[in-house]
Amino acid sequence: MRLLTAVLLAIMFALVKLASTRGVHVVESLFYRQIGSAVCATGLVLAGPGLASLRSRRVGAHVGRMALGVVAMGLNFLAMILLPLADATAIGFTVPIFATILAALSLGEPTGRWRWGAVAVGFLGVLLIVQPGGGGVPLGGATVALVAALLTASVTVVIRRLGATERASTTVFWFASSSLVPLGLLMILFGRAHDPATFAILSGMALAGGLAQLTLTASLRLAPVAVVMPMDYTSLLWATLLGALLFAEVPSASVWIGAPVIIVSGLVIVWREHHLARRAALEARAETST
Repeated sequence: MRLLTAVLLAIMFALVKLASTRGVHVVESLFYRQIGSAVCATGLVLAGPGLASLRSRRVGAHVGRMALGVVAMGLNFLAMILLPLADATAIGFTVPIFATILAALSLGEPTGRWRWGAVAVGFLGVLLIVQPGGGGVPLGGATVALVAALLTASVTVVIRRLGATERASTTVFWFASSSLVPLGLLMILFGRAHDPATFAILSGMALAGGLAQLTLTASLRLAPVAVVMPMDYTSLLWATLLGALLFAEVPSASVWIGAPVIIVSGLVIVWREHHLARRAALEARAETST
C-alpha cells in the first residue's frame, strides 16, 4: 500500500507540472486535487466508521490544520513546477528532518544525539544538492521546496496533536472538504476554462491524489510507521522516470550525491523513533507485570 502511495503521489506531482505547462494555475490544481480527495475521504468514512465519526469539538484545530495544509500543498506543487521532478522530490525528503526539530521544540519530545546527528547529516545532503553558488539546483526553487517541506512537517506535528482525539478518517475528511471553501473563493480569481485534454490531466491528478490518501491511510492501518515510511523514498525513482518521459529532465549529479545522504538521515530518524517507542513499550509492560 505504501509503495502504491509513492507511485500515485509521483503521478499526481507529474500531472501538476504537466497541467502548468498548459496554463493551469496552482490554485486550480489545488482545487481539483481537493475535490478528488474529498470524494475519496467521504467514501472512506462511509465504508468505515460512518458519518457519526465526523462530529468534532476541535473545529478550530481542524481549520488551522486545513490552512497550514493548503499552503504546504501549494508550495509543494509550486516546487514541482519550478524544479525538475527528481530535484524537488529529493529536497522533499527533508520532511522527517524538519519534523524531528519541530517535535523537539513544540511537543517537547526528547531528541538525543542520534536524531540530532541525523538532522545535521540531512542538511548536509541538502547543501550537496543545492550547492549555493556552485551551479546546483536553482536557489529560488530550492527555497520554495524547503519551505514546503518545513510546512509539511508542521502539518505532521498538528496531526499528531489531532490524533489524540480524532480518527484519521475524520481529519482527512475535514481537511479535504473544508479546504474547498477558500479554494473555491480563489477560483473566482484564478479559475479558467480549459480544453478537454487539460481537464483530463486535472481529473487524473485529482484521482491520483485522492487514491494516494486512501492507500496511505490503509498502509498505516496495516503496519507501523517505521515499517512503511521507508517505502516513501521509492518516489525518487518514479519522479526520475516521469521527469525523463514527460519533460526530458535528467537529474544533476548533485541530486544523486545529496539524495542518498538525506535518505540515510531520514531512515536513521525513523529507526531511532521506532527503537525508543519499542523500548518504552517494553518498560511499560514490565512495570505492569510487576
